[in-house]
Amino acid sequence: MAHDIAGRIRRKKSIRGKIHGTVERPRLTVYRSNKHIYAQVIDDTGSGSLAAVSTLSKSLTTELADKTKKESARLVGVVLAKVCLERGITKVVFDRNGYVYHGRVSALADGAREGGLSF
Repeated sequence: MAHDIAGRIRRKKSIRGKIHGTVERPRLTVYRSNKHIYAQVIDDTGSGSLAAVSTLSKSLTTELADKTKKESARLVGVVLAKVCLERGITKVVFDRNGYVYHGRVSALADGAREGGLSF
């Protein structure tokens, strides 16, 4: 198990060396735990979080009650895209944070695209 975490951290460092968020194209980063998924949009030049949504967000608790983890991840992506569009963000750089682009990470990205973000 510790080996998996070390591999993800190594991949994360490699990815972060190549991408960074700007004011025009902030970075959409994903964190995935066993139960929940978290996504936030970050401006690395200003070092600030511009938007954040997770399965623990109060506005989503009723909608997520009977959904699978993959369906919940897609819904988090859609809601994050809506929040970003309200704040004038339409383009982002996707940071999978060392996770394999599969399952919940892929579903969140698809939901964000579905909601109107382009990356």
